[in-house]
Amino acid sequence: MRKMQEYVVKGNRIFIGLEDSKKTWKLCVRCNRMIVHEASMPAKYEVLQSYLFHKFPACEIIVMYEAGFQGFWLHDLLEEDGYTCIVTPANKVTQAKDERVKTDKRDARRLAKNLENGDYVGCHVPDRERREDRQISRTLNQVQKDITSTKNRIRRFLDFHGLNTGLKTGAWYDKDYLILAGLDLSRPLKVSLDMNLRLLETQLSVRDDLRKELRELCQKERYKTAVLVKSSVPGIGWFTAIRLTLEWGNMFRFRTGKHIASFTGLTSREYSTGDTVHRGRITGQSSEYLRAWLIECAWRAIRKDPVLLDKYRRVSQNSGSSKKAIVAVARKLAVRMWALETTGQLYCVGVIV
Repeated sequence: MRKMQEYVVKGNRIFIGLEDSKKTWKLCVRCNRMIVHEASMPAKYEVLQSYLFHKFPACEIIVMYEAGFQGFWLHDLLEEDGYTCIVTPANKVTQAKDERVKTDKRDARRLAKNLENGDYVGCHVPDRERREDRQISRTLNQVQKDITSTKNRIRRFLDFHGLNTGLKTGAWYDKDYLILAGLDLSRPLKVSLDMNLRLLETQLSVRDDLRKELRELCQKERYKTAVLVKSSVPGIGWFTAIRLTLEWGNMFRFRTGKHIASFTGLTSREYSTGDTVHRGRITGQSSEYLRAWLIECAWRAIRKDPVLLDKYRRVSQNSGSSKKAIVAVARKLAVRMWALETTGQLYCVGVIV
């Protein structure tokens, strides 16, 4: 059996589906429309490297695995060693509709088969420098969530102990929380509140430091032009511009405006068959943070650009929904930023004739 496998794969192109987990990797190797080997190994690159080198020394090797918690470091190492590596989004992996059993071994087989058949969608892998720079923005997202959680905990503390009397009503800002340190409380309550306030103060300081780091990235040569172009769009400042630049990467990878709109998840779902056409909510793919930034910018943009305001009003009247209207504006903003960056132009505020 082993000699037959060596004869089949020798000098040929082989396709490897790799199902990764925290401790173990499952591999399925296909060549000439058949499975020629399956393996399980510890989740260590040196083990995989040795396996590929000794098992398939004279073969063209193509590996595919699903994007997930391990990021793209495995892709980088495989590419550096001369192998072709494809990372596919987990939600794009095709499988039989009646599939009811899921195991890592089956997943590896499915990946290898899809890879050999060309039935897959590869995701864009940013270079290491951009991924590392982007981590600053993503860390800021996490810190902001922690800040919101701490603020909510403080408000629940005040509600639980009936300490809301005489305090500000409506929306609270950062300074409104910090002045709570002056409340006259019993020692146990004072200790508890001070601990939360100290935590909040630290988180706010970390947030400000991360914003400074993003500000410096705006001046980095590879991002400077992209940030300048995006900042010329009404409703978008340097902060959102650098974060969109880090998330979107090179805009030339999107062939049309429809591709960038689809990437942001702001296009509608469609369930159509025969003469029946049904379009539903937005697809919601890609980053939820990215869509939130675009929606927030869209609300500011309609106050500054008459054409965008006209777009908002028309969609709002036709659909009867302000939410659908602002999503349409956000989608238009994304497409316009793509057009500006790929043509090297700055934004010009439109005029309704």
